[in-house]
Amino acid sequence: MSENKAKKSKPKKPKWKKVVKVILITILVLFFSCAAIGTGVIYGIAQTSPKLNLDAFLEVEETSTIYDSKSNLIDEFITPERRITVTSEEVPKILKDAFVSIEDERFYTHPGIDIKRLGGAVLEDIKIVLGLSKGNLQGASTITQQLVKYRYFLEDSLENRTSIKRKVQEMDLALKVEKELSKEQILNSYMNIIFLGGTSHGVEAASQMYFNKSVGDLTIKQAAFIAGAAQNPTVSHYNAYENYKNGTPFDSPRTKAVLAKMLELQKISKVEYDTAMNEPLTFTFSKKSINMMNYEYFSRPVINEVVNDMVNVYKISKSEALEKLMYGGYKVYTTMDTELQNKVQSVVDDANGEIINPNNFPKAQASAVIMNYKTGEVKCIIGGRGTPEPNSYNRAASENFLRSPGSSLKPLTVYAPAINEKILTAGSMVEDSPIPSDIGSKYGNPPYDPKNSPPTYDGYMTVRDSIRSSKNTAATKIVDKVSLATSVSYGEKFKVQLDEEDKASMAAIALGQLDGGSLGGTNPLTLAAAYGTFGNNGVYTNPKLYTKVLDRHDKVILDNKLETETILTPQASYIIYDLLKEPIIGTGPSANFGNMEIRGKTGTSSFSNDVTFAGLTPYYSAAVWIGNDDYSSLTNEAAGIYMNSDIPALLWGRIMGIAHENLQYAEVPRPNGIVNLDVSRDSGTLPTELSYKDPRGNRVYTEMFIAGTEPSSLDNIHVEAKVVKGEDGKYYLPSDKTPKDKIETRVFIKRDYSPSATLNDSQWVLPTEKDPTVYKEKEPSKPNKPTVPVKPEEPPKNEVPPKEDDPSKPIDPSKPAETTENFIHNLFSAIFKS
Repeated sequence: MSENKAKKSKPKKPKWKKVVKVILITILVLFFSCAAIGTGVIYGIAQTSPKLNLDAFLEVEETSTIYDSKSNLIDEFITPERRITVTSEEVPKILKDAFVSIEDERFYTHPGIDIKRLGGAVLEDIKIVLGLSKGNLQGASTITQQLVKYRYFLEDSLENRTSIKRKVQEMDLALKVEKELSKEQILNSYMNIIFLGGTSHGVEAASQMYFNKSVGDLTIKQAAFIAGAAQNPTVSHYNAYENYKNGTPFDSPRTKAVLAKMLELQKISKVEYDTAMNEPLTFTFSKKSINMMNYEYFSRPVINEVVNDMVNVYKISKSEALEKLMYGGYKVYTTMDTELQNKVQSVVDDANGEIINPNNFPKAQASAVIMNYKTGEVKCIIGGRGTPEPNSYNRAASENFLRSPGSSLKPLTVYAPAINEKILTAGSMVEDSPIPSDIGSKYGNPPYDPKNSPPTYDGYMTVRDSIRSSKNTAATKIVDKVSLATSVSYGEKFKVQLDEEDKASMAAIALGQLDGGSLGGTNPLTLAAAYGTFGNNGVYTNPKLYTKVLDRHDKVILDNKLETETILTPQASYIIYDLLKEPIIGTGPSANFGNMEIRGKTGTSSFSNDVTFAGLTPYYSAAVWIGNDDYSSLTNEAAGIYMNSDIPALLWGRIMGIAHENLQYAEVPRPNGIVNLDVSRDSGTLPTELSYKDPRGNRVYTEMFIAGTEPSSLDNIHVEAKVVKGEDGKYYLPSDKTPKDKIETRVFIKRDYSPSATLNDSQWVLPTEKDPTVYKEKEPSKPNKPTVPVKPEEPPKNEVPPKEDDPSKPIDPSKPAETTENFIHNLFSAIFKS
């Protein structure tokens, strides 16, 4: 009984305690279950991490740099991300301390993950998720984790900041990286890759962008600003640039926070802190467009050439080559002469309008190229007048801006094939006259019939004379004789841009009217390279804009060696070179500069939309172009204003004068195998006596020929004839009524047909019409009146009187004068008597 009462007296536990116990047990079970599951999940996610590539951490992406011919830095490859790699030794301790202090204060002690910071961040994030706290989710990433993110997960981190999978993989790789690399290697890689605002990636690029100095020269406050920019680089850049534009110091809260943390961690002293806080934070942004290169007109063509060569050499895609050049830290050594580039740009800009009158030609643009045609090195490329916009038209070297060269193409497609193929010589006769229909019909319907400019015809001339006056009809007849296909093939050898329409067009090939096809022309770079052939023994040298490309380890990845191709024989090349002195006398005299042997050819396109001059000296070849970007004409007929071909010649002479400063006079050597011979300008053959008697004079000159091509026949154009000068001043053949005293013997030229237009030498052609003059008949002569007898003087004393038959004996006036009839009668009587 007592035992039962004892049992009944024992107090019962409250039910709520049992419930709490059950709940706690359940929570613990769930916690450990979730932990186990979570651990398994985390482990599984970690197993999917990318394979660790240590080279990816040590090989920092870097902006490629461009150097001139003297190895001076002139440009950087403009990319969306500017990177300049610095070594750990080049980064000052104060900048390292600034980053570690604000980004990862336990960097040097944790294994890649900061557990303490991570735990705090997780609790804070739980509060934010449950609405118990305000703010942004905390990442708690260490510097090592941030480096991993940049190398492997940058794009994913931008798209999904809270990805659990990515966070787990970051931590996994961070732990692995810490085992393989030193803290210094990790920190240096991080400082070279981190985005810090604007276009800057890495501390060196940021230092130069914000403060125009290298990291080694930063003050404590400037270092603190750069380290602080890592948290929100876009906002930091915006605030800095706004203060720069306003000319005010930036009172940056983030910079102050960095300095305070550095003081807290004893990275700087109180004195250094106070000094830094009192320092005004100012910026020195470049006023140049961030997308603009220092030498837009040279550097961008260089990049294109390097990319194309990488595609060909390494058999990679163009995008891959561009990517490598963007971030590979390559060093590109160009052929540009910086001093020459700057001086020539100033001349082409023509600020004072000494060459291109701005009132007459307000929209005129210009471009130029100067090249060493023996080495292939292009010394300057001027793509336009004035300061260029980023990626603006390059009128000198771009395949996207081609213009018609006009007659400057003739030496390449007309005269070079004619001389080199030995079809014609420099002294061959070609008639400047309208194109016969049997020739014109080959190239058009109605028959092709080009006109000269000015629209006159000179008649007989040599090939040499035809290039001096740039005769279109003569050029057309030469190409017809050579064959259009042959001329096209020479244009292609000279690397002229020709499309299918050009190749079928006599106007394009003979006259340089390359504006009708899909390409639309050529450019000064092409012409400068082509013309260099004439000074280089017929050897075409491929133009090159760079000499070599080195990678970040100074290993040569591209060696731009000399590339040549023989197009002409040395003899033909030299004769063309000599022919090119004629246009300097004729259409482009202003190309002359100093005491230098110069050669060249002018060119004007259809409707005077473009004017060109291309030429060379014993040192360089060069070409210039002038025109309007909108393809409008360079003429104002109402005002009588036009751009003549001597203006580009003047521009050419000015820039080549600069290129030849301090260079001695030189001549292109004359090769063996050339002979000199006197020829007639009208027949192109050996002169006769009549050739020298041409009333115009100077119709015989000395010409040079490739040995074996000199003429052997005599001049059959000059003839001698008896003529009479009519009352109209013209010469006629004598008629049967022309008085003999009016007939004279003169030298003429003959033409076996009647041209459809008046030729300037027509007045010297042998006439075919007879004397039309009507002469009056002479009146019959009247008999002589009898003369009054005159008493002869007595002979002087002491003189012997003359004999009767002495012819000096005075006539006896008493005797009648003997008439002609009596004389003849007496003469015959005496004969018969004898």
